[in-house]
Amino acid sequence: MRVLAIGCHPDDAEFGCFGTLARCVARGDEVFVCGVTNGSGGSMTLEPDEIAAIRVKEAEAAAKVIGAKEYFNLGVYDLHVDSNDRAVTDKLVDIIRYTKPDMIFTQYYEDYMRDHTETSLLAFNASFIASIPNYKTKYPVHEVVPAIFYMQANGTTSFRPTEYVDITDTIDLKTKALQCHESQYGWLSAHQGVDGFAGNRAANFSLGKLCGTEYAECFCRCMMTQRVNTYRMLPEGR
Repeated sequence: MRVLAIGCHPDDAEFGCFGTLARCVARGDEVFVCGVTNGSGGSMTLEPDEIAAIRVKEAEAAAKVIGAKEYFNLGVYDLHVDSNDRAVTDKLVDIIRYTKPDMIFTQYYEDYMRDHTETSLLAFNASFIASIPNYKTKYPVHEVVPAIFYMQANGTTSFRPTEYVDITDTIDLKTKALQCHESQYGWLSAHQGVDGFAGNRAANFSLGKLCGTEYAECFCRCMMTQRVNTYRMLPEGR
């Protein structure tokens, strides 16, 4: 199976699905990771281009930790994600056509900031457009409309999981990948008043208790036409 994670900011996929992606790699899937923004807003002290360069390198390192085949970044500046931007849409269409995913992980469509919600819509639109032969971009059409699994959104109470994945065996690998984002330790504390890395591990522990395991990630599946099937795509229980 081929898997593409489309996170908004350089660490969003890591928080939401890297335990699951690591399990996908372990079962033999080809895994790819794409960031939409370059992380330009993630610093109290550095200028946008300075922090962006750091954050993209951190994301590349994190992807290598779990064994992803490639990391991509669309280079959109933070707070500028627009799902109606044709140029950005075409970039993502080409990444989807290049990676040919069977399933996509991305942001939930209701969250606390516009970048996240626009990324969700961008992934939904681009993954359908990629299947249209008469929509011409650099790469040839991807004949599959991929399944979409929305990652847990911590900024809303409306998220209702439909799928759980046991990540007990990969929680340490996920933590190691998150630790690649050194620039974000201080940022998350200063701007949001949280220890995002410890908090994510604690959240995965709580989710594990809901589904009878030690650590878990959860997702809400997109149930639209052409995106559903009769078999489980996510990794099975241990």
